[in-house]
Amino acid sequence: MASFNRVVLMGNLTRDVEIRHIASGTAVTDVGLAVNERRKTPTGEWVEEVNFFDVTLWGRNAEVAGEYLSKGSPMLVEGHLKQDKWEQDGQKRYKVKVIGERLLLLGRRSDGGGGGQDNNNNGATAYSEPALAATTVAVQEIPF
Repeated sequence: MASFNRVVLMGNLTRDVEIRHIASGTAVTDVGLAVNERRKTPTGEWVEEVNFFDVTLWGRNAEVAGEYLSKGSPMLVEGHLKQDKWEQDGQKRYKVKVIGERLLLLGRRSDGGGGGQDNNNNGATAYSEPALAATTVAVQEIPF
């Protein structure tokens, strides 16, 4: 029987990135990703729901996340789902998380390109269209 396990999510980080290293020296981080979904109810009213996902990044992806991302940063991640299983207080526990294999940073560049005060807008900060802040980092490419 064939199987397929891919997921692509785009959202905002729920907390700052904290990198740790395993015994081999490989970087790893667990981040939270909030993904908003906007839909119309049967009464015609728009509601916004937020879903939260745990994402684990390894190696260079973890290092890039630690260098360029912080709480609230937009990010797109592609990877696969993994179910963790453990026993706690005699009960079996399960949790599904995303193992990120490709990371795309979606934030605005912080090198002075586009930000600044707009005196005609009551002191609000005006930005140009979002630009890609870094390149895609791929851990593994899977041929189709």
